[in-house]
Order: sequence, then C-alpha cells, then structure tokens
Amino acid sequence: MYLHLDPLGGIAGDMFAAALLDAFPELFAELEAALAATEIVRLASIHIEPHDDHALTGSRFEVRTTDEAHPHRLFSEIRTFLDDLALDSGVRDRSIAIFGLLAEAEGRVHGVAPDAVTFHEVGAWDSITDVVTAAWLIEAVRPTGWSCDALPLGSGRVESAHGPLPVPAPATALLLEGFPCVQDGVAGERVTPTGAAILRHLAPDFGTPAGTRTLRRSGIGFGSRTLNGISNVLRVLAFDESPEGTAADRVAVCEFELDDQTPEDLGVAIDRLRGEPGVIDVLQAPVFGKKGRVGVHVRILVDPSALETVLEACFVETSTLGVRWQIVRRAVLPREKRTDEVSGVRVHVKTARRPDGTITDKAAMDDLAGAGGGRAAREMLRRSVEGGGGPDG
Repeated sequence: MYLHLDPLGGIAGDMFAAALLDAFPELFAELEAALAATEIVRLASIHIEPHDDHALTGSRFEVRTTDEAHPHRLFSEIRTFLDDLALDSGVRDRSIAIFGLLAEAEGRVHGVAPDAVTFHEVGAWDSITDVVTAAWLIEAVRPTGWSCDALPLGSGRVESAHGPLPVPAPATALLLEGFPCVQDGVAGERVTPTGAAILRHLAPDFGTPAGTRTLRRSGIGFGSRTLNGISNVLRVLAFDESPEGTAADRVAVCEFELDDQTPEDLGVAIDRLRGEPGVIDVLQAPVFGKKGRVGVHVRILVDPSALETVLEACFVETSTLGVRWQIVRRAVLPREKRTDEVSGVRVHVKTARRPDGTITDKAAMDDLAGAGGGRAAREMLRRSVEGGGGPDG
C-alpha cells in the first residue's frame, strides 16, 4: 500500500488522523482499544464522526480532554510520559520522534536546547493524543511509501501563548524548510506545527506519485476551522503495490569515507550503527583516497523516518566530518518470515515470492551453524527444492 496526501485545506494532527481513519475505518476500534490500555484513557477520549461542509463529505477526529486552562509542559516531561506508555515500541518511538522534531524547531525559535523547550498549545493532552494517534496509524497501515502535494502557506496571524505570530508560525516554517509550498490566496493557518512535524517525520516524496498504481481507497479528513471559499480538508489516496509483484519503497542512503579510524574502533562503530533503530543495513568497502591512502567507504541504508537520528549517530560513532545522503526509490519483493527446525535447532527462514511466481527461501546462517553448519545447510537445500522453493533465496 502506498499513500498520497493532498493538503487541499492544509494539514494538522487531527486532519491527518481523520483522513486515515476515513480511509481505514476498521482501524478505529483497534486504536481506541490500544489507547484505552494506556494512561491516556484517564486524560482524553477519542471520537471519529462523519462530517460535511455541503461540498465534501468525510470525517472529523476529535479528542475530548479534562479542562486544561494553561497547559505548559517541558519536552522532557512529555518524552518521559510517552516513553512510559503501554504501547508497541514502534508507536512510542514515532511519537517521541515527532515531538522531538517539534522541540528542535521550538528550541531554534527561542534559542534554547530541545530539552528546555516548554510547549504550550502543543503540550495540551489533545495535541499529545493527536501525535500518539498519528504514530499508531502510521504503524498500523505501514505503507511502502508516502508522497504529498505542495503545501499551502496560508497568511495572517495566529494567536499563541507568546502573542500573535505570523502564519506559518516560526516553528512550522522551520519544519517546512525544503518542502514545496504554494500560496493559493486563502488566508489562515493552513499547516499547524503538529501537521508539519508529522510530515517532516514521514519525509514524503512531493508531487504526483510516479508509475502505474491501482487506487483502492480514499479518505477525507476535516479540520476544525472554516476557510474562505475552500474545504478545510486533507485527502489521502491509498494505492495498491505495483502489479508486477514488487512493491515501490523508499530508502535513505547515507555515505562517507574514512582513513583515520582504526579497524578495531571502526568495527565497533559499524556494529553500533547497524543496531540503530531504522537502519536496514550497513556496508563497508576499501577505497583509495588522496596520496594513495587506503580508506573505508561506508554506506548505510536507512528508513527515511529515522534519517536525522542515524546522521547524528554517524558523527558520534565515527571520525567522519561529513555525510552525504539522498532518498532513493527501490523495488522490493513481498517476503515473509518463518521458523523451521533442523537437527533440533530453530532456524529462521526468509521466504520471498519472485515476479514469475517462484518462491525462494533463505535461512539465517548463524542458525544453521548452530544446527550443524554445512550438513544443516544441505538439509535446508533439499527441503527447499522438494517444496518448490529456490535453492539459495
């Protein structure tokens, strides 16, 4: 599944949740149950309702909370709260990452470290619940990729705890840096800080998705404001994977060279980088640098949502002074994981389906080594051939 966002009215946390739940209504009961098992249930409740503005029909997402006259919370306090929630680690990590992006932007605006940032409007329980809901939905749908149309800038002023601010708000503008924007002449706050942070976390492609895809679902999420002459909606389009049997995917590629880090130290660094959340693989190869020096080329494949954290880890773990990175597209085969038993040892096997219908298996060599090494490998080969799968995966 590939998702495309059309921010006709703009994007905010509640609009993102409403659009995805309008496209995938079967997820609401599961989302509600997941939040009910956490501390959030004591502070807020979620509601999804049909809505129309006499032009379009869709859904509105609402968070109802206890009365908060002055919600002021440090990012460090919110991070601790999120880290303690009884949710899947992927949801917690995404929630913290989105708030971390907000904290970094607010810190730049006010000249303080992210941990010292005090959130006001975004620190309220409804905004916190919006972010957790967005993170949960991203994890639940797990699309192979995201894209988005140009974002409406809006205009005018927005009220805040610091007084009137220009639109887009300063932190929002920082989060939108590098994203294509359009001025469509419709005033108002079109992209909220939460909406901008979600987009920055998703790192979508911009423009119409390339290639041939089959549109399977669409959803329309309404915002709480009324805009002049235009529906305040975010639309999501859900496409099937490509018909050739491969899925379109995006991956961040980070690359750099080293010639001044010892092999022992670099070995530890590579292992640590490989263990970073969001890292798909780390490769290294010998290269020749200036003056004939033998160096090492390092290439890291990263989930785009984890790019900023992994870039920071590169500078912490290695001696590099610069990292090149780009977002590239790739084709991936559908794959599944299973566990077989060989010589009394559990062996993890990855199964892939090729475009011609052939099924290939690949067993984890570390498991095979514990099950008898070459003998176990030959047994897995025999089973694979007899079962119709390829011999080498």
